[in-house]
Amino acid sequence: MNTAGHPEAMERRGLELTPFRGLRYDPDRVGSLAAVTSPPYDVVVRPDGLLHLESADPHNIVRLILPQADTPSSRNEQAARTLHRWLSDGVLTADPEPGLYVYEQHDGNGMLQRGIIGALRVTEPSEGLVLPHEDVMPHVVADRAALMRATSANLEPLLLTYRGNGTAADTTAVIERTVESPPLLSTTTEDGFSHRLWSITDPADMAGIRSDLTRHQALIADGHHRWATYRRLRAEHSSPSPWDYGLVLLVDTARYPLRVRAIHRLLHGLSVPDALASLDGLFRVRRLEVPLPEALEALADAACASNAYLLAGDGAFHLVDQPDQALLARTVPADRPAAWRTLDATVLHATLLAHVWHIPEDDPTRIAYIHDTAATVTKAERDGGTAVLMHPVREDVVRDLARQGVTMPRKSTSFGPKPASGLVLRALDL
Repeated sequence: MNTAGHPEAMERRGLELTPFRGLRYDPDRVGSLAAVTSPPYDVVVRPDGLLHLESADPHNIVRLILPQADTPSSRNEQAARTLHRWLSDGVLTADPEPGLYVYEQHDGNGMLQRGIIGALRVTEPSEGLVLPHEDVMPHVVADRAALMRATSANLEPLLLTYRGNGTAADTTAVIERTVESPPLLSTTTEDGFSHRLWSITDPADMAGIRSDLTRHQALIADGHHRWATYRRLRAEHSSPSPWDYGLVLLVDTARYPLRVRAIHRLLHGLSVPDALASLDGLFRVRRLEVPLPEALEALADAACASNAYLLAGDGAFHLVDQPDQALLARTVPADRPAAWRTLDATVLHATLLAHVWHIPEDDPTRIAYIHDTAATVTKAERDGGTAVLMHPVREDVVRDLARQGVTMPRKSTSFGPKPASGLVLRALDL
């Protein structure tokens, strides 16, 4: 039975956030803290972004989260050897006592995010405590699980959100008092975001946070595959064990709202002319000879009235909207809420990918999921494929569906800003 949204499910046990001894870079052993950080593994645009990060510093965290070798097993073995070497050399060191961590991101333009990093008890969706809103791809979960087994570590935190009452109470009170003190680290990454980290080791503060969070449920904002990996690894070990918990960043979006952006698709082996030809009579198609920002504005306007997408890859943008209703009736499953059936991602996957273009959503040789809009267009133009640009979904739609126990098509949303990888890690054997 799905207990999402049922108060009794939360009162029975609730979110359990526990302290841990964080692994952090010794700033004296690396070029700079900014040079060893990375976006989350699935945001790194390979190979360009990977090479850029690897060349930034020989100890960049990307060598752990995206190790490079000829086979999956050798990649994971390499990551484990690298982690062990960095620990032996003192490049990474463990904090002296367990704690929770306050993490702040600021872009200088009004975007301020603060939250708590800790080890969260891993739960099943049926418990209604950590709510997924997207499906996952089994091969990605298998890949992340193999890496975590090899390294025996949580290398980067997931991003989870919860809704407080909007005031500086409970957990937020501890956060806002903590940020008045000097941070453990402070750095600014090349995207312009400043990052600061503090530790919370006071027993009263940690107890207050733990008590507060037992009253909340969390939404997975970013990290569905890693949360599914935590669940798989917990099931492989006898409880109690360190695998009962996984590294997360929890943000109260009533106090610190996140941005919700779209994740775009890059279709390999399908040219724009072929993609458009197959839409004749099924969707309205309009060619836009405008720059990307104006094309995205047109997409936003069109998305207010119907499902809408931008196709790119041939030097222009093509606005695709107003799908044939009979087509939708034939292809979109009818056993879900209307809010799910009308999602752009639902129509894209059920109608366009599965029915019109015949592209399997799980086949990495046919489709890629890319967060950066311009990069998606550039890659499509370079490779002769088709970029499908999406309009973002509102957070309230995501949360409402999650509370109903309804998952969205995979890679439907991109919440941000995402935590930088490399600021604090969790070793399972500490």
